[in-house]
Amino acid sequence: MSAFETAINDYLQDLRVARRYSPHTLSNYQRDLKGFAAAAAKRSLEEWQAITSTDIRGMVAELHIDGVSGRSLARKLSALRGLYNFLVKHQRAESNPAADVMAPKDKKALPSTLDPEEVSRLLAENLNDPMLSRDLAMFELMYSSGLRLSELVSVNLADIDAHVGEIRVTGKGGKTRVLPVGSHAIAAVNKWLAFRRTLPGAGEKALFVSSRGKRIAPRTVQMRLKKLAESQGLSRDCYPHMLRHSFASHLLESSGDLRAVQELLGHADIGTTQIYTHLDFQHLAQVYDRAHPRARAAGHAGAVNSTKAAGAVSDDAMLKENQ
Repeated sequence: MSAFETAINDYLQDLRVARRYSPHTLSNYQRDLKGFAAAAAKRSLEEWQAITSTDIRGMVAELHIDGVSGRSLARKLSALRGLYNFLVKHQRAESNPAADVMAPKDKKALPSTLDPEEVSRLLAENLNDPMLSRDLAMFELMYSSGLRLSELVSVNLADIDAHVGEIRVTGKGGKTRVLPVGSHAIAAVNKWLAFRRTLPGAGEKALFVSSRGKRIAPRTVQMRLKKLAESQGLSRDCYPHMLRHSFASHLLESSGDLRAVQELLGHADIGTTQIYTHLDFQHLAQVYDRAHPRARAAGHAGAVNSTKAAGAVSDDAMLKENQ
């Protein structure tokens, strides 16, 4: 085993045991760090201590030229900084050469949302079918409470109180928050629970289960939402996080309370929540373009340009929000 691999394994073990990182995150870190190790080996460097900040900038530049996005490079550099911090802490390196290396920033489009009419159309089905009832309950809940996909599939029966209208979810970093649940979502969940009692897997603690009685998988949720959107005639490519984006955008547009939306979404940094203020401005600019008598011609170009400017969301904010 090379010096690179030994350090990577030790660092990942520390993240796994001491900091309880998820298997998905650990897998990403391992892949990113092995990529840097391979690039260093091509430069005839044999250990992490031999790499300089100039070397790292060169590696990042090569990856960017190969088409790796700024967002992906930021994640890779985050993994590398963490590794070096670990090595410095355990006196296996003198300094962190990745500390001041920044990824190039991408201009990212704003997150896609459904408008309220599209949400109503998506969730209009009311057939007595167990699996469709489950799907509607899942998507009503995601839109009602702004859940991430990972939070939705992790919800247990004991986590939701239909009488009070609350749900407890565990988000990023293992942080738990209690969220309100709207009346439409409560009604949909209660209808699903009536069907759930007749399905296999009575001992399964998950709120949402498959037809075989097992906790529903994230991929299944994605596929079922896509299928539901198609059956309802929506021309959009719908995905679960679009419902979370829609929740945040609609709530902020109606209330203007950025801090409240931050708390409901579980964002540690309000800068991440601010992407929805750009969405709100974009909506207002579009209304202006359609309605204002002076919005056409020269004035029209100004409004469109303002909308595009609002769409240039920082890569850091989009990285924090992720999926």
